[in-house]
Formats: sequence, structure tokens, C-alpha cells
Amino acid sequence: MSVEQVTAQSPSDRINTELSSRRTGMSFQRTRMSADRTLMSVIRTALSLISFGFTIFQVFQKLRDAGTLAHAAAPRNFGVTLVLLGILMLVVGIIYHILFMAGLRHERKVMRDAGLIHAESGYPVSFTLLTAVILLLIGLVAISSMIFNVGPFTDGTGG
Repeated sequence: MSVEQVTAQSPSDRINTELSSRRTGMSFQRTRMSADRTLMSVIRTALSLISFGFTIFQVFQKLRDAGTLAHAAAPRNFGVTLVLLGILMLVVGIIYHILFMAGLRHERKVMRDAGLIHAESGYPVSFTLLTAVILLLIGLVAISSMIFNVGPFTDGTGG
């Protein structure tokens, strides 16, 4: 719509156009929050997998160390697999979130440049994304502790 067409509109048409522009602008914020909620569900599932896998690994490690079990490789491997699955889920979720948000920001910029929305509200960094990255780092430390027996989650026995 050209500037001449907008100025030729009646006052009620301009109000309707303004309201439509604001609703569209707010829909970007709702979509952004929805993407954050999706990432939160990925975080919850990954956290469950990582913590459950680490717990299974530790329980069978302690039982083996205490001499209660002679062979605990299969359950320990299952624990490692769960942690790796949680880490993989986080990586995929983070990549998807970043790509989706980049596309949303691009679309918002295109619409702002076309004068279809005002885009006055901020578009801050997602705290959910920061939380996902921190959990990913914790998961990586946990898996290195499980596989290589190094890091803050080991008992220092080297076994």
C-alpha cells in the first residue's frame, strides 16, 4: 500500500490498518514465546533422559564397585545411551530453535521494512536458549565423567 493510498483512507480505515498492524506485530511475539515453550519441552525431556541415565549409570557403578554385581556393563551402557540421547535431543532442539528464531527475525524485518508492522518492541535473547546451552554443557561434562572417568562427577578412584 502506497503512502498516497494510506492518506486517502478514511479515519476508520486508518484505525483498522493500525490495529491490524499492531495485531500482526504482537503475533510475532506470541510466535517467539511459543518457540521458547517448545524449547522448554525439549529441555524437560532432555533433562529427564540425562538425569535418569546418569543415575542408572551411577547405581550400577556403585554396585559393581561394592562387589555386589560382577558384570554391570549392560545397565551402565543403557545409562550412557540415555545421557547421549538427552544430549542429542538438546543439540537438535537448540539448532532448531536458533534456525526458527533467525527465520522469524528475518520475516519480521521484511514486514517492518515493507511498513506492515511497527516492530517497536524488543526481541531479546531467549533465556530458555541460554538454559538449554547450560544444560548441554552439564550433559557433556556428565558424559565425559561417565565414559572417561574425569570431571566433577567422578569419585576419583579411576575405576
